[in-house]
Amino acid sequence: MTTVTINPLVHNDIQVVGIYFEKDIQLNSVLQKAVSAKWSRSKKCWYMNCTKETCNKLNVALKGSAILDGKAMRDYFKQSAVETQISASKNNALDADAQVHSRVHSKTHRSTSLQLQTTGKPEKKSVHPNRLCDANADALSKFNQTLVLKGYSPSTIRTYVGELSVFLQTLGNTTAESLALERIKDYLFYCHTTLKLSEHTIHSRMNAMKFYYEQVLGREKFFWEIPRPKKPYLLPNFFNQDEIVAILKGTINIKHKTMLMLAYSSGLRVSEVVAMKTYNIDSKRMCMKIEQGKGKKDRMVGLSPVLLVMLREYCREYKPKKEGYLFMGQNPEEMYSTRSLQLVLTAAKKRAGIMKPGSIHALRHSFATHLVDRGTDVTIIQKIMGHNDIKTTMRYLHTSNKDLLKILSPLDSLNLEI
Repeated sequence: MTTVTINPLVHNDIQVVGIYFEKDIQLNSVLQKAVSAKWSRSKKCWYMNCTKETCNKLNVALKGSAILDGKAMRDYFKQSAVETQISASKNNALDADAQVHSRVHSKTHRSTSLQLQTTGKPEKKSVHPNRLCDANADALSKFNQTLVLKGYSPSTIRTYVGELSVFLQTLGNTTAESLALERIKDYLFYCHTTLKLSEHTIHSRMNAMKFYYEQVLGREKFFWEIPRPKKPYLLPNFFNQDEIVAILKGTINIKHKTMLMLAYSSGLRVSEVVAMKTYNIDSKRMCMKIEQGKGKKDRMVGLSPVLLVMLREYCREYKPKKEGYLFMGQNPEEMYSTRSLQLVLTAAKKRAGIMKPGSIHALRHSFATHLVDRGTDVTIIQKIMGHNDIKTTMRYLHTSNKDLLKILSPLDSLNLEI
């Protein structure tokens, strides 16, 4: 089933909704009739009016014929609502500060507590620097620059900048550089008790703040004095082999099926699947090169003979460029969207009647778990998966049932007449 992606788009200085999908004449007709969509030669896409009603109409019109990826538009409308509320509440900012001030700190600490700002809505990580005071906006700019100069990945930069932006916005007119250790602890206490952020989010925010104070400001390492919350130990989500078969059989589109098979056959991350280049498939040596995976590391993985057959069928039908991406997106020069691939798996699970949670990354977990079940050495799995630390790979020993099958439950030894 075709995936239709809608994104915010400025066309001829007007905010519209851009509509993207692989060439499909029937869908063109649906768009024109359902939402009066128009074709943009300059943007190379269809577009429609930017309203929630129009997006809902499109969703109804596509049911049964295509999958609608509307995440970007939902985020856009939520952000627009937040911006409107912030603008409307500017005159009451001081009252809001005082209200949050009283919620976060006890009466005995009011004179020294941070002046926290809130809109009364869940916090947003995508904070525009213009909402910060000049000193904190400059701090965010230097923070971003340092991350880029140190060669951090785009995803890490987005995460760190988003986390620090929320922290800086909360400070209001208080500069981050002037905060003492106790005030930073106050803020993190606020994250725990009032915002009730998860352990993973707090770890991520602390990492961003630690980078700012120690790498950008050059302060001595003092974050070791701040206790970190204990992360919950969670086993990876994975599918059993019967579920893998059901997912693949329920995926009719050869392109989608090939991408899912590639993810499972070699334990690839979703970013590695969509970034695969055609020339990195070596059918002579039966291996594939993963370029610049997580941690900017190249690695080699095996090429399944079954996958090779599927790849050849896919190439005959879609004819990807030898020097480009194996799986092309809307623009032949761009890779396939990771979000679209996640939606492909969601639809396949639904058709197969699989209710357990699991994204494309669960296919990677399934690959490792099934190798452990077959007795593959953990160090070999570590190399294939591209893990830095063997402890990361050791998690899959807890998901395997290889040893559990050897254990006889005491229940089975009872003489029960049932």
